Amino acid sequence: MSNSNKTITAISGVTVGHVTDEQSATGTTVVRFAGDGACAAVSVQGAAPGSRETDLLDPGNLVDRVHAIVLTGGSAFGLDAASGVMAVLEEEGQGLGVLPDVVVPIVPAAVLFDLSLGSSSVRPSAEWGMRAAREASSDPVQSGNIGAGTGATVGKLAGPSFATKGGLGSASLTLPNGAKVAALVAVNAVGEIVDSSTGAVIAGVRGSGKGAYRSSVDIAMGLSDEDGPIGSNTTIGIVVTDAPLTKADLKKVAEMGHDGFARAIRPVHTQFDGDTLFAVSTASPPPNAQEALNSASSLNSIGVAAARAVELAIIDAVTAAHSLSGCVASRDWLM
Repeated sequence: MSNSNKTITAISGVTVGHVTDEQSATGTTVVRFAGDGACAAVSVQGAAPGSRETDLLDPGNLVDRVHAIVLTGGSAFGLDAASGVMAVLEEEGQGLGVLPDVVVPIVPAAVLFDLSLGSSSVRPSAEWGMRAAREASSDPVQSGNIGAGTGATVGKLAGPSFATKGGLGSASLTLPNGAKVAALVAVNAVGEIVDSSTGAVIAGVRGSGKGAYRSSVDIAMGLSDEDGPIGSNTTIGIVVTDAPLTKADLKKVAEMGHDGFARAIRPVHTQFDGDTLFAVSTASPPPNAQEALNSASSLNSIGVAAARAVELAIIDAVTAAHSLSGCVASRDWLM
């Protein structure tokens, strides 16, 4: 793998495929994990999620490995894409063995609402999931208006007319001990996007002057729950590491990864968002309790890196996006 790959596919065994429909402003993204799959957990911190197989990923539940994860547009309709991914994996013999000749692929999914941009009658389907799964590759992941980020928008507290284009973004980091941590995020937040290194709003509620943004926080503080853009948001993503972590470890990584949401999105985790973050390890979990104990310090490092990778992926998503279906991208608004 080339060192120039700074996306989630920099981690060995991870491949990504998309279906993108710019005319209808929607799409789906599939992240596949090689071999027997990967250990996974999830943290849902928004109040309006749309998901599949997330209860399965609780550390107290039996199955701890997934074979793919789907991030998709289409609101709840988009969950159909996961069925198509399952069909492809079953054809290839990848899944949880339940009988001598039967496998059940484990494919969690999370959706975002993009029905208000483009065509609301075109949604990701099982056929889209099949296409994305078959086209998955280890090439560096494209950013912006692709896959699940195609119809994503941000800064919607003053209504869709003032929103800025969101998108799909990715980033990867390498820790001093050689472990890799990477993120892939579809950014469809109700709030604004902030570059924490400068404090500047880089996408959000567009103001009256070219390049200006209104404060999403100020707007939110004056809204009742009934006034807001209910059900039309959600930021969804995946953090992957090649460090050996247990399902319980990964739950903590997913929780810490949400710090990246909080740094880059204002406000975040609202009643209007369904913010969901999966955490995945492509390595085998520690074989015994002592090794698990010894990994506690590295778990902190991985959690911190997860938050940073998520933050960078969010910034990448909105800076790479281009204007679509009347929604202005930050690159065009700031020019």
